Amino acid sequence: MSAVEERLEATGEGSSTTSQVTKAAHRAQPLILEAAYARRNYWQDVWRYRDLFAILAWRDIALRHRQSVLGIAWSVLRPLMTVLIFTVVFSRIAKLPSDGMAPYALMVFAGIIPWNLLSSIIGQASNSLVSNAGLIGKVYFPRLIVPASVIAVTLVDAAISLLLLFAMMAWFGFFPDWRILLLPFFMAFAVLVGLGPALWLSAVNVKYRDFQHVAAFALQFGIYISPVGFSSTAVPEQWRLLYSLNPAVGIIDGFRWSLFHGEAQLYLPGLLCSLAITALMLWAGVTYFRKAERTFVDVI
Repeated sequence: MSAVEERLEATGEGSSTTSQVTKAAHRAQPLILEAAYARRNYWQDVWRYRDLFAILAWRDIALRHRQSVLGIAWSVLRPLMTVLIFTVVFSRIAKLPSDGMAPYALMVFAGIIPWNLLSSIIGQASNSLVSNAGLIGKVYFPRLIVPASVIAVTLVDAAISLLLLFAMMAWFGFFPDWRILLLPFFMAFAVLVGLGPALWLSAVNVKYRDFQHVAAFALQFGIYISPVGFSSTAVPEQWRLLYSLNPAVGIIDGFRWSLFHGEAQLYLPGLLCSLAITALMLWAGVTYFRKAERTFVDVI
């Protein structure tokens, strides 16, 4: 029995979840032994195996807070504690200004949500293939489904944080306008920013297991060089475009712009730069993942 199966069985999800995954994979498409079949039909197979994506996503959501004391409350406490710390450090001590008239705590919270979304995708996906080694060795399916399935868990946490942010905005009497209709675009933007590096790291981690620690260190460092606890307007104007090479800058600025009825500045050249870098990272991540995918079963 593999490690992942043992873990699932210990939590009550073992044999049933594994059998569901296997049945979904077999039901999606009969196996065709033909040269280059998987390469030609890869994206069709990703769509055919959408049931498998749903099963893995639901399993991860169900197991997320199993056997924890506070359960789903962690999804509320983690961003609140970060808001408190960043507000004290950057507003009270460093005396940095907020975006427009928005209270500093709201500005920080609006930066934490997209950052947590993209960083959670990278952090959780980096070890997803190794954690699901037993499934990968059982049956053919597009392996890209495994790291991509963690998106569902991160979106649930982001939705909980957004509800809490809206409650805080109502408490402060600070309500959004029509720009909030563009918030789903920036949510999707954050997912794509996280997905590119996540695919690359998950593939590398199959062969070099210590890369998950590299990812954790990079994310800890990244939160301080991204405008999470401060406004990007604090960066001198001549450095704004260079600063926007970090794609998280465009996402966080866009979040605040859509929530704070335009008071937060949306630096258009920086946003376009973030979009271009995101597209490049996503292409590089998918390309490397598909190239390395052929060796997963042998190496893992």
